[in-house]
Amino acid sequence: MVGFNRRFAPLYRELKGRLGEAASLRMDKHRSDSVGNDLRFTLLDDYLHVVDTALWLADGQARLRGGTLQITPQGEMLYAEHQFSSPRLQVTTSMHRRAGSQREWVQAVTDGGLYAVSEMREWQEECGLGVVQRPVAGWQTTLEQRGFVGCARHFIECVQNQTVPETAGEQALLAQRVVDKLWRDAISE
Repeated sequence: MVGFNRRFAPLYRELKGRLGEAASLRMDKHRSDSVGNDLRFTLLDDYLHVVDTALWLADGQARLRGGTLQITPQGEMLYAEHQFSSPRLQVTTSMHRRAGSQREWVQAVTDGGLYAVSEMREWQEECGLGVVQRPVAGWQTTLEQRGFVGCARHFIECVQNQTVPETAGEQALLAQRVVDKLWRDAISE
């Protein structure tokens, strides 16, 4: 089984269930000051999670359409933003390595609602009845909120019940291939 923890984060799973008529999805994950590694390392170690989560939320149907990588003279990633699309959905991913913030959030525009999940723990929605903000679940651990507990539980249940995991290796490779293409395109310029 291969699984990125964000695929098991409860609020991301709930958001995925509300994206049936989505028009737009945006995922941002920024760093306060973390430019130091080379481009390939940063793409595969950190930006990969942004791309994987966004593509997973889009049911793996969105394809890379364009974007930009800003690279320092030392070959480090400073900023990345990419656009993906499917017949019904536009997806944007974004990461700045020196944004002055460690913030992560996902925003979705659907037919009938606006949704935002911040830090995998704060939920906000607006569906014609004003803005609804759900309080953070005080009993839920950080590992639960970020999907690590759900990922581990799912793996154990699959082994115990001899069932196929919901996240196959091929699904996880989709984002890896996209990120590898971004790196190859960047070094060939």
